[in-house]
Amino acid sequence: MSWITLIIKADAEHAEVLSDALLNQGALSVDIHDAAADTQDEQMLFGEPGEPSGEIWQNAEVSALFERTADIAGIFQNISSLMPDGEQLDYHVECIEEQDWVRLTQSQFDPIQISHRLWIVPTWHASPDPAAVNLILDPGLAFGTGSHPTTQLCLGWLDQNLNLGDKVIDYGCGSGILAIAALKLGASHVTGIDIDPQAIKASQDNALRNQCDPSKFLFVTAQHALGSDASSGDPVDVVVANILTNPLMLLAPVLARAVRSKGKIVLSGILQEQAEEVKQVYQQWFDMRTVTSQEGWVLLSGSKK
Repeated sequence: MSWITLIIKADAEHAEVLSDALLNQGALSVDIHDAAADTQDEQMLFGEPGEPSGEIWQNAEVSALFERTADIAGIFQNISSLMPDGEQLDYHVECIEEQDWVRLTQSQFDPIQISHRLWIVPTWHASPDPAAVNLILDPGLAFGTGSHPTTQLCLGWLDQNLNLGDKVIDYGCGSGILAIAALKLGASHVTGIDIDPQAIKASQDNALRNQCDPSKFLFVTAQHALGSDASSGDPVDVVVANILTNPLMLLAPVLARAVRSKGKIVLSGILQEQAEEVKQVYQQWFDMRTVTSQEGWVLLSGSKK
């Protein structure tokens, strides 16, 4: 079986209109993406966790998947009538043949080496180094496959700085990858917190898959975190938060209270140009410094005063 994809170039003003119209024309699915993705002209869009960014790429492509028998010429003619003043649409058509989609998806994720002793390994791969600290993880609904620079920066910090017996909070735990890494690197207990219930479920499943001791971890939604280590409970040794700049600044008082005196805070999800602003916010509680950066993303760390 095969399908046909109709790909139309559009600006931000018309992309959503075209997307809705293509669905009305019988498209099986529609996707809006950056036409310049993976080039130096790629446009980065950022939104708060769980919320849309409210933006669309200025140079976008709208891709609509149709059954092979669809009348693409007639569909395109109907879509073109929506454009003002007879504006012409730039488009092309691609044929998609039947494939083993599971195998194709899996082929995009290989083991990732974080350090000489720390690897991220998808479940369908054998570990390149069975003696290493291997984080067994499947790409899924929650953020945190280990491929993003912000996750790798946090993993690198944990690998180099976590002490045996440390108590840790992973705020914005996503897939649980940082919490699991902390446990495997010697943390005595980890609390993972996220706004998304799916992330909590994914974190719990991944922790069990990695044979973590259930008595040493707790994953809770942010709504239920009140009264836990993250707010009024005993302060912990390390708080790591890999989210985004705006929530990091809003959460600063909460995260600061969660860290014991002389304890550490680790912040990521911060673009290079935002680092100083975040530092200034946290400086009232911590001696902050920029630790490292990767692909324009920065990792900040601080010691509680």
